[in-house]
Amino acid sequence: MRFSYLYRHICLVAVLAVSGCLAGARAQVATPSGAQPAAANGLNTTPDTLIARPRYGVLSYDSLLTAMPEYVRALESLSRLRQQYEEEAEYNASNFKRLFAEFLDGQKNFPKSILLKRQRDLQNEMERDLAFREQADSLLRAAEADLMGPVRSRLDAAIRAAGAERGYDFIINTDRGACPYYNPLLSEDAAPYVRTQLNKLRP
Repeated sequence: MRFSYLYRHICLVAVLAVSGCLAGARAQVATPSGAQPAAANGLNTTPDTLIARPRYGVLSYDSLLTAMPEYVRALESLSRLRQQYEEEAEYNASNFKRLFAEFLDGQKNFPKSILLKRQRDLQNEMERDLAFREQADSLLRAAEADLMGPVRSRLDAAIRAAGAERGYDFIINTDRGACPYYNPLLSEDAAPYVRTQLNKLRP
């Protein structure tokens, strides 16, 4: 009786052991050696999903600026204005040369009163020419600020809009070697997106 009980117990243990081995073998067949189990949360963890989005935009501010039609028109207006000032300055210079030549020709024969008057005329003409040149330079600088200011403001607005749309941390200006290195894996060319924003901002 006792022997029969021990025999049944030993058989039960053997059956359980065999069942465990079979279950392990089936698990190894389902999951080949070296394979990683699927993520418990079901997320795809392939390398493609680990590539970081571009954090920085990269562009040449001057290249974008000089390619704007508004910039070209502003340069043309400044060129015309500068030409007008140069023509006026040349007229003043030629007038001074004429007076000076007349003074040299007649200084030996002029009475003292006429000689002093001619000297004053020359002095006044020279001072007038210098004052005009200084005023012309000031007016040209003011005209450049008036013409280029709106162009730069439009470009700045387009850069800000592109940066916000792309989610950049900041945008790098590569002009004049200001940033000799940036990580190409964390950055991208922002110029195309800025051009798109410029087209949206034009009336």
